[in-house]
Amino acid sequence: MKILVTGGAGFIGSAVVRLAIERGHEVINLDALTYAACLENVASVAMSPNYSFVQADIRDAMAMEALFNGHQPDAVMHLAAESHVDRSIDGPGAFIETNVNGTFTLLQAARSYWEAKGRPAAFRFLHVSTDEVYGTLGATGLFTEDTAYAPNSPYSASKAASDHLVRAWGETFELPVVITNCSNNYGPYQFPEKLIPVVILNALAGRPIPVYGKGENIRDWLYVEDHADALLLALEKGELGRSYNIGGENEATNIDLVRKICAILDELRPSDAPYADQITFVTDRPGHDLRYAIDPTRVRDELGWRPSVTVDEGLRKTVEWYLANGYWLDALLARHGVGERLGQG
Repeated sequence: MKILVTGGAGFIGSAVVRLAIERGHEVINLDALTYAACLENVASVAMSPNYSFVQADIRDAMAMEALFNGHQPDAVMHLAAESHVDRSIDGPGAFIETNVNGTFTLLQAARSYWEAKGRPAAFRFLHVSTDEVYGTLGATGLFTEDTAYAPNSPYSASKAASDHLVRAWGETFELPVVITNCSNNYGPYQFPEKLIPVVILNALAGRPIPVYGKGENIRDWLYVEDHADALLLALEKGELGRSYNIGGENEATNIDLVRKICAILDELRPSDAPYADQITFVTDRPGHDLRYAIDPTRVRDELGWRPSVTVDEGLRKTVEWYLANGYWLDALLARHGVGERLGQG
């Protein structure tokens, strides 16, 4: 297929781009190159004849129209989004602009293109979202595709809104859409403001390793390359109008995850003292959801997908990658505001 990937210079988007090229697809990488984007993420495929890059903003209707008409994609994988909860607390407007208005503009452009092409049956619009739209769980239970939406942060509210827009364009205009909602991603190329890279970087720099609250919040951790595999499968085989929850089947508390990372660093980059000694509990973020956990039955039964990487395997691979790619980190850490505590309300 010829696939338009939005946000393809970001963390998850670049994993999708790399895997799609590896599997022989043609990819148009659309990215506005905002603060968290990095073209180094796709450097390994940038010289492929099947790869092209377009710098544009999904909120720009004229640019989107020109992009569809010029490149004639067979499918869209929509990953472009503002994604950091802490940033959404400090500046929610950008999340509404990109995640809501941007998705609307992209949907309109895709619909116009699809209708002008005679509504081809093979066309697909895959919208990539998050399990955070469902809110929070207690000690038990799992999110299913039928769980009611109850977002608790500006980020998750903006993603919930975009999910509803995509569903509505499928129902009202018959645009062939599929929606996925994933658990927490981690792995190589993750921007150094999220939990796992923050832990690695602070540990190596000898700084306090910040853990919100008591570290008891639980997440289901999904290795990013597993996620990319699931997304391509959902694009190719997902039932139209259907949503699929994609989880790593790897639940862990934040404090346990941080201690695992410290133990790996103790082994791979020994210091004078255990890295866990640097763990520091800090004031929790406002509205911090207690627990996320996904029931993956639908994606397993209908698409035959399961994660291949355990959290222990994935964490080791991730730490090894960050240790080996200091040049990539240095360039991003030089950007304004990276590494500062955000989202304190």
